[in-house]
Amino acid sequence: MRILVCISNVPDTTTKVKFSADNTSFDDGGVQWIINPWDELALTRAMELKEDTSNGVSRVTVVSVGPASVEPTLRKALAIGADDAIRVDGEAGDAHYVAAQLASVAGSGDFGVILCGIESSDYNGSAVGGMLSEILDVPSVSAISGLTMNGEEVTITRDIDGGKEEVSVPAPFVGVVQKGIAKEPRIAAMRGIMMARKKPLQVVPAVDAETLTETQEFAMPEPKAPCKMVEADNVKELVGLLQNEAKVL
Repeated sequence: MRILVCISNVPDTTTKVKFSADNTSFDDGGVQWIINPWDELALTRAMELKEDTSNGVSRVTVVSVGPASVEPTLRKALAIGADDAIRVDGEAGDAHYVAAQLASVAGSGDFGVILCGIESSDYNGSAVGGMLSEILDVPSVSAISGLTMNGEEVTITRDIDGGKEEVSVPAPFVGVVQKGIAKEPRIAAMRGIMMARKKPLQVVPAVDAETLTETQEFAMPEPKAPCKMVEADNVKELVGLLQNEAKVL
């Protein structure tokens, strides 16, 4: 069985966000790009499954949509342990466009498990995984916090209100993973970094796909109000602030 892990190229979570002068585009000057944290956990779990020979996972492939600037992030995924990488040569538009490009890759390969993070840390749309399964016409399971395999049988653990549930799903399927799928993201060792240089990275053309949404304007969140300190024995003032300013009582 082959596993395909969908990788999103996102700014480092410590990046100071800036926009263009007219607030219509993201200013990526000086940005450090990384693997989307949820996708990184998905890749880590895929590598764990492959390393357990009883699972029958023969290959782990990573795929991303974007220009050539995405390739260093794909190389990081190869350094972590992925066997090969695919870059769809197109500007990542909205969720529908990205899902269509990923589907073109997933549909052309013999992938039993297709994994993607529950959302990307930049736009937080949480839509690509569901759209991908719909385009491919295969089952999908969301909010996955655990995944085990026994041959062709896949058992999935999901966090639900008040507990957990276990479900089984036939391959191929799309798995949308969240925190818990792996304990810690795997860090590339020096040997992996050296090997990544020789691993195949295929570039494929984008397919025709419609972009259904467009960004009108970006806006920074309003600055937080200054913190107000209340004496520990001044309960009346505290209650007044909670009622009249915070409006939580």
